Amino acid sequence: MSERRNLALVVLVISALLTIGGLVRAVAAQKSTAPPPSQQRGAVVAGQAAAKQLLLLMDKNKDGKVSKEEWMNFMSAEFDRLDTNHDGFVDVKDLEKSQIQQVPFYRAGK
Repeated sequence: MSERRNLALVVLVISALLTIGGLVRAVAAQKSTAPPPSQQRGAVVAGQAAAKQLLLLMDKNKDGKVSKEEWMNFMSAEFDRLDTNHDGFVDVKDLEKSQIQQVPFYRAGK
């Protein structure tokens, strides 16, 4: 019985070590692909600045708030701008013709 218990303990310890090793590798891989903290803070600031600019564009009566009507008018105009062939739909071809560029969120506003 003691031999079985020792064998089970050895198997348990080995599996725990393998699991911990896998977790350490996963964390190391995440750290190597994540932007540095200085860029992360800059991304938050850039995102906040971009959001403020967008709200200023939408706020037609300049009361510091965006009503549902202001929001919907802005989005309708943006849809019309993106619908380059004016068929009532936005598709990949419309987006390719527009000047929208995909930018990673953490680089928005740079």
